Amino acid sequence: MTNALNRPGLGILFICLGVVAISINDMLIKLLSGGYPLHQMVFARSAIGLIFTIGLLMYEGGPRLLRTSMPGFHALRGLLVVLANMTFYAAVAVLPLGQATALFFVAPLFITVLSIPLLGEQVGAWRIGAVLVGFAGVLIMQQPWKADLDASRLVLLLPVIAAGMYALMQVLTRKLGATMRASAMAIYIQGTFLIVSAGFFLIAGDGRFAEGVTNDSLIFLLRAWVWPTSEDWPVFIGLGLCSGIVGYCLSAAYRMADAATIAPFEYVGLPLAILWGWSFFDEWPSIATWAGCALIIGAGLTVFIREQIRNRPQPGRRARWGRR
Repeated sequence: MTNALNRPGLGILFICLGVVAISINDMLIKLLSGGYPLHQMVFARSAIGLIFTIGLLMYEGGPRLLRTSMPGFHALRGLLVVLANMTFYAAVAVLPLGQATALFFVAPLFITVLSIPLLGEQVGAWRIGAVLVGFAGVLIMQQPWKADLDASRLVLLLPVIAAGMYALMQVLTRKLGATMRASAMAIYIQGTFLIVSAGFFLIAGDGRFAEGVTNDSLIFLLRAWVWPTSEDWPVFIGLGLCSGIVGYCLSAAYRMADAATIAPFEYVGLPLAILWGWSFFDEWPSIATWAGCALIIGAGLTVFIREQIRNRPQPGRRARWGRR
């Protein structure tokens, strides 16, 4: 890592701004999930967000920043974030927002694990133990011992699957961030969203694949496109603005600091999700969800604290920046 990119304070600020935008985005998508298909919302927010992101690209240096020697990595990164979004929002349409978000927040733990083989970061016994505790929290929320659940096992697994794909995407962001600006990486993401959602429209935009389907998550993915009402247009615009902010801030955060340092701050989104769920959807987490949240957040904070201890300069010794 170069010193120019080793700016953990600014990276933390960007991740917090991005997570706030994500939480608002999630709430708005859940608000619209009863009347519009997911791929229509993705197309609208990406088209609006792309305009915002192009402005940032021009500010940072213009179209020349889009040049890359690793187009395959960008394509993989874009595909991963699209799949993570679709998987997560398919769960949000059915699960309480706080529960889905809590399950998704194993992503920072996935990032810590993936940073070992993919980024060469050293992760000690404390952080490995924290990861295991965090996944125990997921197990508590999944409740495999319980026969009668409010949602199917598959729906409960969707946020965890999304977290794994998101974590891999962010580790790739760190790998690409040494050579590309955040605005350029965000434009590749927005472009992938547009291509995939347009493909969904061409194949399933008339809703024919939703006929006879009873699963709420599949209906959300496959229902027909409809023209937004006048009341919903501000929500669609809000989605676009959030999309632009998220794409830039997350790319900037993970290119400015180590993945294991940045990831725990994504937990800012968990209390926000619970707040939105309570305020807009009259949802309140169950005891199992609270217990799982406590373990996952505790594990994430342990990872962060250990990271700070390892990076603290020792008296009489030279600081070793970037070591893990």
